[in-house]
Order: sequence, then C-alpha cells, then structure tokens
Amino acid sequence: MTYQDTTYREISFSSHGTRCSGWHFRADGGGARPVVVMAHGFGGTKDSGLAPFSERFAEAGIDVLAFDYRGFGASDGEPRQTISLERQIADFHSAIAAAQDLPDVDGIALWGASMSGGHVLQVAGDRDDIAAVIALTPLTSGLAAGRAAIGERDVLTALRWTATGMRSKLSVARGGAATLMPIVGRPGEPGALTLSGAYESYLAMAGPTWRNEIDASVGMELGRMSVKFAAKRLRCPVLVQIGDFDRFVPAGAVAKTAELARAQVHRYACDHFDVWPGNEWFDKTVTDQVTFLRRVLALG
Repeated sequence: MTYQDTTYREISFSSHGTRCSGWHFRADGGGARPVVVMAHGFGGTKDSGLAPFSERFAEAGIDVLAFDYRGFGASDGEPRQTISLERQIADFHSAIAAAQDLPDVDGIALWGASMSGGHVLQVAGDRDDIAAVIALTPLTSGLAAGRAAIGERDVLTALRWTATGMRSKLSVARGGAATLMPIVGRPGEPGALTLSGAYESYLAMAGPTWRNEIDASVGMELGRMSVKFAAKRLRCPVLVQIGDFDRFVPAGAVAKTAELARAQVHRYACDHFDVWPGNEWFDKTVTDQVTFLRRVLALG
C-alpha cells in the first residue's frame, strides 16, 4: 500500500476487544531494528501528517507503527469522535504489544505530538521497557492549555460549550449519542480550536479519514490531563521539542514537564502547527528527532 508516495503495510490489532487500524513502515535492510510507536494529537488520524515523519524514520533504519485510536479514523469503536484519556492511553499500550510482535523487533520507542505528546510521557512513565520517547510540542497540562484558549475566546461562548459538554458526557454515559462540535473553526466560529490559523493549518494536513468533529465534552477531558507525575518516573532518554511561540500549548508548562523528565530539550522559534509536514519547521524538527534516536538507540 502507498500513501503520499510512502510505502507501508496495513495491519490491525485489538485494544480491549476493539480493532485498531495501524500502518507498519518497515525500514530497508535486514536484521533487527527498533520500532517507533506513534499516534496523532487532538482529534487527529494517522493519515493526517504522520506518514512523512514515518518515512524519515524508516530511511534511518527504524520501523514505525502508526495507529488510530478507537473511535477515530480507520479504527473501529463507539462512540465515534469522543476523546477519553483512559482509552487512548490503553490503546497506546495495546499498540506497543502489537509492535513487539512485529518481525525482527529490537526495542520500542514512542513518538507523540500535541495531545499524544502528553500520552507518550504518561505511557513511558508507567513502563520499564521503553527505549526512548519523543514529545513534539506536547500537551502536558490541560489546565494551562485551557487558559490559553479561553484567553482569546468570548467567555460566554466558552461557558455555553462547557454546559453542552456536560450534557454530552451525561448522554454518552447513559448509552446515548454525543453532541459533536467542530475540532477547528475560524475565529468567532464554533470549534474547540478557533485561534487564527488553526482551521487552515489543520485542514492542510487532514487525511481522508479525518472528520472535523469532536465530542463537546472534550474540554472536561483536557482539564484532567497532567503528566508531571509520570514525567518524574521516566527512566529512558526523552526528547521534548518546544515551540517558543506556541499559542495552543504554553511553552512554559512544557518546559517545566521537560525538566521533571530530565529530558533533552530543543526549542524552536515557531507556533504549534509550524512543525508539521509542509511547514517551515518540519525538516528541522524531524531531523533532530532522527539524530536523537540514532544516538540513544545506538544506530549506525
């Protein structure tokens, strides 16, 4: 199979009884090699920008398993488009087990960006079999990100969506349907992310399975997100990449978490979406990731 000129093999694995869809990018050459397990950030899907990162890793002799969470993209699962911190963390653990079953595996590394950047810190903090972690502009504090978002949003609108989210969460808990809102919108429009440029940036990398919809209760989930305790437990090498002008994930909160994780830190004079394929800072950030992995995994 190919996607955007990148070769991969479609695979699937079970996460707590539900089929998750994955892509296996296999590096050239024979022998054992490490595998990077990766998933997208807030409401994202694996066909929305993960392939270019995976291709660069495969060129460096590293396999990749990229996957969709339950309820998103090509994966099965209900309810659709609903973020659950617990389910997504569990899916990462299931994906690691699937990666360990791939042929010629020699070590597991984790990669995450934005929301999944926080997830990989959490997952690695709970395990002792992870060789390395990369967290790209990671969401490490939901409260800090929420304050940044509210700072550029009408307070009454924020309160209205909070009430809608509470009703949606109650409906889903009772087996009913979720109330959906756009993931991204232009300033003044409904949406979870409505800062200037968010709509255009997200749609520029959106793949065919991505939907601009998210359960309105997502704000309540994000408010619970904090990885500082997991960061203290990390024992493997960690690379944290910070956008100094990130309007979505405050750089100060990320830097504090990186310090707790005793991480190698790279900082870039860019905003949140500038590190994704097709943008100015993609090549620099992915080159730094490859250099980090080659060093800590003793490749070449």
